[in-house]
Amino acid sequence: MNNSEITIYKTEEGRTEIQVKLENDTVWLSQKQMSVLFQKDSDTIGLHLKNIFDSGELEENSTTEEFSVVRLEGKRNVARKITYYNLDAIISVGYRVNSKRGTQFRIWANKILKDYLIKGYSINENRLRQQNEQLRQLQDSVKLLGQVLNQKELSGEESSGLLKIISDYAYALDILDQYDYQKLEITETSGKEIYQITYEEAISQIEKVKIAYANSELFGREKDDSFKSSVSTIYQTFNGTDLYPSVEEKAANLLYFVTKNHSFSDGNKRIAAFLFLYFLEKNGILFDEFRNKRIADNALVALTLMIAVSRPEEKDIMTKVIVNLINKKN
Repeated sequence: MNNSEITIYKTEEGRTEIQVKLENDTVWLSQKQMSVLFQKDSDTIGLHLKNIFDSGELEENSTTEEFSVVRLEGKRNVARKITYYNLDAIISVGYRVNSKRGTQFRIWANKILKDYLIKGYSINENRLRQQNEQLRQLQDSVKLLGQVLNQKELSGEESSGLLKIISDYAYALDILDQYDYQKLEITETSGKEIYQITYEEAISQIEKVKIAYANSELFGREKDDSFKSSVSTIYQTFNGTDLYPSVEEKAANLLYFVTKNHSFSDGNKRIAAFLFLYFLEKNGILFDEFRNKRIADNALVALTLMIAVSRPEEKDIMTKVIVNLINKKN
């Protein structure tokens, strides 16, 4: 990616063009450019940005950069520092604005995101060339992520979650290298659980979630006995030994079984994600020593979507990936 390269974003009617600054492997727009892009006044864009940073959705320091821009003011060329916002911030604003242009941008952004995921362009090209063998396995994982995009148009939160997983793997390619040589192992786990969830308690918690968040009478309505099986299966033993000995393994398989068994008329993925977090919290490992969640909410959304579209033969790798994302190293 060339630092001087300029990409033009055109609206559907082809009348407006926005110059997009490419630098440090991301895209940059000023607040004024975003106001033109989304057909909203600059104050509205500024309010969205303020809410994004105040809520902790993004960190301002890591998503903004000041660039020197020479502008004509009167009869003089004046150099001024202009704050630019990277692609993360642009996407977050794009999913907040309520305008026809915002809708067009979301469609465009999802298409671009799909191209990035499937083709593997979101990872620094130079770094990938240096790790060709590991890249092959990275692309396999990206291909699995790309299956999600064939199922539905992603929201901004879901898109961010997918990109975060790719970023995590780019940062820790040794996990993929272990998978490449069939050596991906479950390590750094927390040992045996201190709390066991029962079918009855799970149903009770689902009822509470239904009262607070359900948008359908079908939410949490069991279709068969498969949910009871999902809960009991994580405690299966062989010759007196747990098949899933650690908290993280039980949690990963609980998420997998509840998502894949599709036991409820509505809300299967939401229920699976909720019980996964509930199980981790009850066992005291939802947060790390600094009180940060071991797995971010949007990453959990992405993982749940990946499980939903994965093939049965991919179960082992899916659960190992989950364990490696929530173990003590994270």
